[in-house]
Amino acid sequence: MTQLFGAPADLQKRLDRAFNPRTVVVVGDKRAMGYLWLNCMKTFDGKVYSVQVDPNEISGIEAMGVLNYKSLRKVPDDVDYVVCAVPRPIAPRIIADCVEKKVGAVALFTSGFAETETEDGIALQEQITQMAREAGLLLIGPNCMGIYNRRLGVRHSTDQPAGDPGNVGFISQSGTHCINFSLVGALRGVKCSKTVSFGNAVVLDAPDYIEYLANDPETEVIAMYVEGTKDGRLFFDVLRRTARRKPVVVWKGGVTAAGSRAVYSHTASLATAPAIWDAAMRQAGVVQTESLDETIDAVNALTYCKPGTGARMGLIAMTGGQSVVITDAFERAGLEVPLLTSASYEKLSSFFNIIGGSYRNPLDAGGTIGMGFAPGNLQKLLEILEEDGNVDAIAMEVGASFIARRLRENPALLDQLVETLASHKNRSAKPFVAIAHPGHVEDVMADIRARLIARGIAVFGSFQAGAQALRRTIDYWRARRDLN
Repeated sequence: MTQLFGAPADLQKRLDRAFNPRTVVVVGDKRAMGYLWLNCMKTFDGKVYSVQVDPNEISGIEAMGVLNYKSLRKVPDDVDYVVCAVPRPIAPRIIADCVEKKVGAVALFTSGFAETETEDGIALQEQITQMAREAGLLLIGPNCMGIYNRRLGVRHSTDQPAGDPGNVGFISQSGTHCINFSLVGALRGVKCSKTVSFGNAVVLDAPDYIEYLANDPETEVIAMYVEGTKDGRLFFDVLRRTARRKPVVVWKGGVTAAGSRAVYSHTASLATAPAIWDAAMRQAGVVQTESLDETIDAVNALTYCKPGTGARMGLIAMTGGQSVVITDAFERAGLEVPLLTSASYEKLSSFFNIIGGSYRNPLDAGGTIGMGFAPGNLQKLLEILEEDGNVDAIAMEVGASFIARRLRENPALLDQLVETLASHKNRSAKPFVAIAHPGHVEDVMADIRARLIARGIAVFGSFQAGAQALRRTIDYWRARRDLN
């Protein structure tokens, strides 16, 4: 971790103060921004103050019921976390005030520093960096959105959920990706514990946040979007240590020549050769992704699937065509679809409807489960795959349109489906994923996905997404086994 803050335990304690604040101060919020930051903090379970000198802005701030001061130094309480949105020439003055006030940390939303590649932007960044480092100030950014703590309601988007705890930490050099991970992820079952958008990373860098989340008891899975890091060896070492304890998902931006140019313009980060990066990530034992969707899918699988290192799949589809496609998807992802044991085939032959179906693996089970999702037969299929020695993990299609129509007509059948799958998942020792395709009966499919997510089942929108996410999960548990 960053050495200027003393021993790692000292920085851990100081970051914990920033990520779990009791008092937050917003500096420079404006009517033109819709008082974004103060509105974000309406859900905060603590004290919120404003610092603003413009009388045209103060009236609007006070109308929100927020106490405003004209200087950070005049705020009466100890300040744990500051969000600063002032014009960049004023940034050094606010940094000086933060040092004098002994704040826990400051997130500098202000941009226009080294990422502009201009002399004045670079010089200003060097100035605030030197000020913060000499004083030992925890400076997040600049050019960032700062911290999100779901449980405490510290937010950087008014759409972010607040009030209940989460278990996934997210670290991001992009503010947009940080916000989107928390919002899109929430729709798909990912509940963030803490996230941080850290922009140009002039004082605190990715390894500092990774190590903090590695030791955070609320965080069980760590994901990140990174464009570059100042100390590649430290970054690798921290990732490797952390991956031995918690799943880590890394989404790298700027992997092409043009992308690396965009990276420098975005956060002034220097690119790493893709081959070197890939090799280092594999050695560190982390999961690599290439998009927001892939990152959320991988986190979902790591969160909701039982740990497993075997790649042999038992597959359940609802039609013949889908049984072919699901098999291709999982095989192409690097997983296997073997024949079942003779004992399994004997059990299946006693009740499986082979008119329009088959049970070699995949199981073309629409006729056996029935138009109404017969819970008894579904449970039998799941139990057979659970007991089969040739099967390490199970995937099931739950989104056939003809079944969705039936569930719309009889909501009680949906209750039975969800209960059957949830009960199996809780009893099973094998990873289980559900595939719920979007369809023309999307209202029903959305309900199915939401209910399965609520019961802790990993749900994906396509065979390909489910297969890739499960493969990444298996790869992680294999790497962790080998690392330890």
